[in-house]
Amino acid sequence: MPSDAQPLNLTVALTGASGIIFGQMLLRALEADARVGRIHFVPSENSLRVLAEELGISGRTGLVEKLLDAPSAKIVQHSENDIGAAIASGSYPSAGMIVLPCSMGTLAGIASGMAGNLIERAADVCLKERRPLILCLRETPFNKIHIRNMGLAADAGATIFPVIPAFYNRPVDSNEMARQFVMRVLAHVGLPQPGAYVWKADDGPGAG
Repeated sequence: MPSDAQPLNLTVALTGASGIIFGQMLLRALEADARVGRIHFVPSENSLRVLAEELGISGRTGLVEKLLDAPSAKIVQHSENDIGAAIASGSYPSAGMIVLPCSMGTLAGIASGMAGNLIERAADVCLKERRPLILCLRETPFNKIHIRNMGLAADAGATIFPVIPAFYNRPVDSNEMARQFVMRVLAHVGLPQPGAYVWKADDGPGAG
């Protein structure tokens, strides 16, 4: 981003699918990125249960600080029921939205244009305004309904980005696996990250 460019506004949603550590790593990366000025964070009600089960984080109060282990001046948390939030309007400037992890229920709502809550509405705004919308799906195996909804969302302009970590970089633990996946996601919204693994075919696995 040029030095005179305005810091970006991004929306991040966490939904009720397994893999909540990926969402945590995403927020941490964006918090540390000087190119990002504002992060609109929308955790779904179902994501709160996954946060408790997978990360031992409970409650909505102080959630950002619990996820980052520090307070944040750039992350604004919204309720998924707050359909009057700024990100529900196409007139609000935004560089895009990432849903990580994205449940199949959230995918279905976005693919059908339901806009029944703030996550679905903010995603719908991204689609109609032709802004990046990254849906990091977390489910297996896929049934035909899932596949159909992925096709509908992709046809509308979303990027379907399943949570499929790489192993050729030989991650030392699940945290590193999640970080490298998040770096790939951020590259798709124009925010390449330092430390991202880059495959070098001449050197083989483990290079870079």
